[in-house]
Amino acid sequence: MTDTPSPQALDWLEAELADAFDEQYELEMEDAQLSLEISKIYKDKHPDGIDRHVYFQSLIRLQSELIKLQDWVSYHKKKVVVLFEGRDSAGKGGVIKRISQRLNPRVVRVVALPAPSDREKTQWYFQRYVPHLPAGGEIVLFDRSWYNRAGVERVMGFADEDQVEQFFHDVPEFERMLVRSGITVIKYWFSITDEEQQMRFLMRIHDPMKQWKLSPMDLQSRVRWEDYTKAKEEMMARTNIPEAPWYIVEGNDKKRARLNCIDHLLAQFPYEPVPHDEVKLPNRVFNPNYERAVLPPELYVPGKY
Repeated sequence: MTDTPSPQALDWLEAELADAFDEQYELEMEDAQLSLEISKIYKDKHPDGIDRHVYFQSLIRLQSELIKLQDWVSYHKKKVVVLFEGRDSAGKGGVIKRISQRLNPRVVRVVALPAPSDREKTQWYFQRYVPHLPAGGEIVLFDRSWYNRAGVERVMGFADEDQVEQFFHDVPEFERMLVRSGITVIKYWFSITDEEQQMRFLMRIHDPMKQWKLSPMDLQSRVRWEDYTKAKEEMMARTNIPEAPWYIVEGNDKKRARLNCIDHLLAQFPYEPVPHDEVKLPNRVFNPNYERAVLPPELYVPGKY
């Protein structure tokens, strides 16, 4: 039996790839429901946006490298934590989605914890994050992290100044402990301007598919922009340690931010190709006495499309 695919198989493969590109295109349709006025204003603010074709080519190339990184991490049992922080609507979720999109969820996990429960509020502050840390061969992407205490909790009054001060005292040593245990800790801050955040919030208000992203807390963050800025500046000054430095991603252009962040992430590791077992499709076993059962029609999902 030959391993060369038949013309029918090649046609099927081409159709599958086209579907994959369609799904990728769908992910990029972020402004579909915008009012014409807001769409025009936003376009005026981004006259030099990256060409869509160039963006897709670059993204797919970087995602292919992420697969190599994933295989290297898995093979060598490395442990990786990547923190994504930034203001609301800064683009954290978008880059996390593109990083994890084509990777194995058993190797690469996304952690986005809700607000702490009453019980968690009585625990050691870092305790609820510890169970999500990676074992050997895993990458964990934190969509917000323990730095909530230095940001939203501090600005919104959910943590008092004594708790914040204790956090600043503890977090450098906590991260050094992680590094000493063999975990690579990478921290990204997505930076956007006041004007850019306002535009993105307006877009969410006018896009029915994105209104769920706006919470009362997000709206309050607009009111307290300067408070968040002061909190961020102190956080950077007190937690930028050699073992786990901060990296700032310019986020006003979403697509460039994604590409730059992924490219930088890849550059943090000396990954290289790892051995792979050759994959061969085995022949199907045919049993002449087997007869496929006819299942009741009510078990099937209606074919409406």
